[in-house]
Amino acid sequence: MKNICAVTMVRNDDFFLRKWIAYYGAQLGEENLYVFLDGKDQPVPEWCGRANVVACERKAGNVARADRLRIDFLSARAAELLDRYDLVIGTDVDEFLVVDPAVGKPLRAYLSEIRCAPCVSGLGLDIGQHLELEQPIDPSRPFLEQRRFAFLYSRYTKASVISRPVAWGSGFHRVRHHNYRIDPNLYLVHFGCVDYNRLKERSGDQGRLAEGWAKHFAKRARTIRIVTEHKASRWERTVPWVRRMQRLCRPIFALNKPTTFGIKWVVEIPERFRNLV
Repeated sequence: MKNICAVTMVRNDDFFLRKWIAYYGAQLGEENLYVFLDGKDQPVPEWCGRANVVACERKAGNVARADRLRIDFLSARAAELLDRYDLVIGTDVDEFLVVDPAVGKPLRAYLSEIRCAPCVSGLGLDIGQHLELEQPIDPSRPFLEQRRFAFLYSRYTKASVISRPVAWGSGFHRVRHHNYRIDPNLYLVHFGCVDYNRLKERSGDQGRLAEGWAKHFAKRARTIRIVTEHKASRWERTVPWVRRMQRLCRPIFALNKPTTFGIKWVVEIPERFRNLV
């Protein structure tokens, strides 16, 4: 079995950090989690268990500059960790790499068996609240038990797992100077749009708005609208087709990223995923 760790950087977001540590701690062991708090003004939470949590100098600036500073920092930390680990998983704090339960293997066992040279991606599932059918999220229950629909958004098909030192692009969206490979049984589940009320509350954060987050929040609200307004397609028919399309199609401005050229597919998530996260 390979030694695997996970890294993330977060600022003032205990809501998702609790879920991140609980999920990846169960999959990899809490001692193999590395959480970097963006700013030394944040206290290290007492509930992080054996996770390695460190407060760092703030990566300040507008959204684009801060994203670049954060990802360069995490790429360097991942390179150091690869001296001790076979693989490093890098995600934002609201992202969860999962194996299709139909495979019957937990994350560490599955990643130990597949090719990762130098990276591997899961198909992006952008989870949004269906405003007509779903209630506000209950953080004490599994999120996928409360959310039935996913937008198959290529933006979240990220280069999440690396096997050697590389330079991630901002937000883990790609590995610079390398191609990507989408695994047939991996999914990157993004929960940034999981709850409309929470998103609305965050969109009023004056500190984030001053750094240029207004456009980012608007994009997330768009996912909720897409999930609410579009009829969901059948998973078994749509997901394999979208995965093939993302393997083959690239945006002209970034040939090492996948795209679906703006086509919007919404799918209903199968029951077998309900208790994963």
